[in-house]
Amino acid sequence: MLITFHSKMSGDITMFGDVAQKLLHLMGQCENVPGVIEAKDIPAALTHLEQNLAQIKQQELQQNLDQNVDDKSSDDLDDDLDQSPPISLAVRAIPLIEMLKTAQDAECHVMWDA
Repeated sequence: MLITFHSKMSGDITMFGDVAQKLLHLMGQCENVPGVIEAKDIPAALTHLEQNLAQIKQQELQQNLDQNVDDKSSDDLDDDLDQSPPISLAVRAIPLIEMLKTAQDAECHVMWDA
């Protein structure tokens, strides 16, 4: 499933459903589709999203530091170089964060649907 976010002040943003629902959850919003964030609720949603993404980034950083890279053989390292790194939730959230900031400045709502 795809979910598309709409705001009259910016272009539409389409995301995979699981990613969009995670971001909605991090904003403190209901994950139901369709949905809307009223203009008056955008500052709180944006704050929640940015704070929760910062926590996730910190946890991911800590997990990466905790991993013992010395145990990997050179073959494993070559295999790792062949694979693209996963795109983090924080990176996927960037367009939505920009949409929310624009909507906040214009005092308009943000909607989403499938």
